[in-house]
Amino acid sequence: MFNKRIKYVSIFSLASVISLVGCNKDFLNQSTTGLLTEQEAQSYKGAQQFLIGSYASLKGSGWEGGGSNWVYGSIVGGEANKGSDAGDQANIVPIQQYAALPTNNYFNIKWSALYEGIARTNATIRILNNLTDADIQPAEKTQLMAEARFLRGFYHFEAKKMWNNIPYVDETVSVANAKVSNTDNAWPRIMEDLDLARKNLLEKPNAIGRVNQWAAHVMYAKALLFQGDYTAARPILTDVITNGKNSAGTPYALAPAYHDLFNADRENDPAVRAETVFAYEASINDGSGGINANYDQILNFPYNGGPGGCCGFFQPSFEFVNSFRTNATGLPLLDGSYNIGANQVVNDQGLESTAAFTTDKGNLDPRLDWTVGRRGIPYLDWGPHPGKAWIRDQGNGGPYAPKKNAYYQNQAGKLTDGTNWASGLTAINYKIIRFADVLLMAAEAEIDGGGSLEKAREYVNMVRARAAKPATFVPTTEAKYMISTYLTPWTDAAVARSAVRFERKLELGMEGHRFFDLVRWGVAAETLNAFLNYEKPKLSAGYGSATFQAGKNEYFPIPQSQIDLHTSGGTSTLQQNPGYN
Repeated sequence: MFNKRIKYVSIFSLASVISLVGCNKDFLNQSTTGLLTEQEAQSYKGAQQFLIGSYASLKGSGWEGGGSNWVYGSIVGGEANKGSDAGDQANIVPIQQYAALPTNNYFNIKWSALYEGIARTNATIRILNNLTDADIQPAEKTQLMAEARFLRGFYHFEAKKMWNNIPYVDETVSVANAKVSNTDNAWPRIMEDLDLARKNLLEKPNAIGRVNQWAAHVMYAKALLFQGDYTAARPILTDVITNGKNSAGTPYALAPAYHDLFNADRENDPAVRAETVFAYEASINDGSGGINANYDQILNFPYNGGPGGCCGFFQPSFEFVNSFRTNATGLPLLDGSYNIGANQVVNDQGLESTAAFTTDKGNLDPRLDWTVGRRGIPYLDWGPHPGKAWIRDQGNGGPYAPKKNAYYQNQAGKLTDGTNWASGLTAINYKIIRFADVLLMAAEAEIDGGGSLEKAREYVNMVRARAAKPATFVPTTEAKYMISTYLTPWTDAAVARSAVRFERKLELGMEGHRFFDLVRWGVAAETLNAFLNYEKPKLSAGYGSATFQAGKNEYFPIPQSQIDLHTSGGTSTLQQNPGYN
């Protein structure tokens, strides 16, 4: 494992509920070789091992259930198109068209990944509950319990974002009787877990990568924002900004250069690490065959050349790229005019790489070219992006490539794992929450939680000032970067709210947050139908007759496989979400 402090590995089998009936042969009841069972782990060491297994679930399961939410947060949120060609990973097509059925296996894999994490945390909690003071020091028990409760709250929170109506499963539920109803509101139990964690976790845990009390404060405040309680979230986020420290004991701060956050060579430098609040620590060349790397991103590289060797997915959308247009003073076009006329970013859609092309010469936010690969602009140290030669099917996914997950050419083999079927397995940590996210959540809370519009402007300007540093500019003469802070005081809450929300789109783009933000703001239908009206004519094969249906598409369908597993006597304890029956 390269330069990591805590190694996340899977230490026991999936906790999916499997009913075995009609067979009582003793020879079938054999222990799995190499499997650490809960019964065998009744010790301090066993609790630690099960907790590490609980952390391992942060990475999710494959690309379908990955922890980065690139399908569910970014593609569904309009930041990216599925990409590749129409037939590869075809289950994503109806998801991006807001027409997926409960039988779509992507949902079942995501559900299973989250409830696997929940099962692991519950096993950890049961082990800890059985340990006496002779087995474990009370302070150590409190810390491990708080970590487990945080993770259990986090996994339920992720499920709540996806499906809203979810079963909350605690340590009292056995695998043999795991049919829990999803009709009760899970928020109170999620908040109970996160609250216990933030009140008991250490500020500086014994390993970087473990959650600390400040990360738990942020997650608790984030959960409040998802429930619309900006007033309660505001003082918590203010405290974190003023006093918070990461798990290494370093005060939170923005990394000096935006792109260092996505560079495995730099992300663990103290000044860069200071922005990490909570992350999945990716591990490479550790004997796992790349499974402990950020495996869910393995498809998301240029198709034919450049890094990764595969597969042309997760292509930034036209609408998203246009969003980085700035005006003459370096501010974003909040009125939506970035999608009109000459404000649209010039692209090479339909052009061969051998054909002449002139890059866009208008004002752009420099974060664009650390988020998106576009023709003529350096793609890290791989040389200028050549355009169509690196795109699998422009007609299906557009002309752009993702960039935040890409590695540098000089890092191949050192910070990538070459033991799997593709080389796109890197040591780049996925930042679940970073300090820029905290600042922008705090700005929301200032606007809608009884705070100060000027304090909100201050927080947004901190994020924009970092982006405006020359160190953030891609070294090229093929782009004109123009970005500034908001110099005029904010006096209108609606205008301030629009600015903060747009800043989240720019700063956190392609990081899996967008769709969930739009839903919690109550603007998903309006925003995404406007996106479809713009994007569909450009990529009709990918979007067909897609329409976002209010009252339905804010949440995904409960997986039919799970409804069936929870059925007894013809009745399931899981009820389908509205609109999917």
